[in-house]
Amino acid sequence: MKALVLAAGIGERLRPLTETTPKPMLDLGGRPLIRYALAMLKRAGITDVAVNVHHLAGKLQSGLGDGSQLGLRITWAPEPVLLGTGGPLNGLRDFLRDDTFVIANSDTILDLDLAEVIAFHRDRGALATIGLNQPDNLDYYSRFELDDSRIRRVRLLKRRTPLEYDDYPPDSNGPAVADHYMYCGFIVVEPACLDLIPQTPPWSLFQGLFGPMVARGLPVFGWVHRGLMRTVDDLRSYENLRNEFAAHPPKLKFD
Repeated sequence: MKALVLAAGIGERLRPLTETTPKPMLDLGGRPLIRYALAMLKRAGITDVAVNVHHLAGKLQSGLGDGSQLGLRITWAPEPVLLGTGGPLNGLRDFLRDDTFVIANSDTILDLDLAEVIAFHRDRGALATIGLNQPDNLDYYSRFELDDSRIRRVRLLKRRTPLEYDDYPPDSNGPAVADHYMYCGFIVVEPACLDLIPQTPPWSLFQGLFGPMVARGLPVFGWVHRGLMRTVDDLRSYENLRNEFAAHPPKLKFD
């Protein structure tokens, strides 16, 4: 198996830190933030990893090299112009086409047994399995509605005041779905999905691919992660995480 780690973002809400350090290379608990995602992948036996880069790309590339020091093989996917969260797939079709693959965020830390998720994905014959979590306040996020592990509707947040969503499918005439979740930073994907992607970047993963797949009734499942989840959104969340990891470092499955 292979993976794509998304690391091309500018990190605007982390300025001024990200004016000199790319967000995935910010230190957390004595290691660059991206190392958590890479370690999670490696524990699941995934050692061929593509990483897309744009902002301060050279610092990411020099910091991780070819991945050999981490027991990985890193394929760099530079983006002179940002391609959106889905656009990297266009240039990586040949790299990813051979087998099931994983897409992971570089700014999210999950105490996750990814091999268990992959087994769940394959047992159900899923085309995609999206990692989900249930926060205290869902109004801040896009929503994914589950019915017996199957994602029945994706509600992509357009604005918060007033709340407005782009829905896939746009109208739901089926039974009410009580279980609502947010995306938590990883997706297990079958290579057949590469035949469904938009031809021209930029495009986003959920508007351009997974939302339309759900609207068509294709087998898209959700894995609800109930363990530790931390993400770096802005300066405040980063500082809070630094303090947490300094005082009480979490014990992660892949440490």
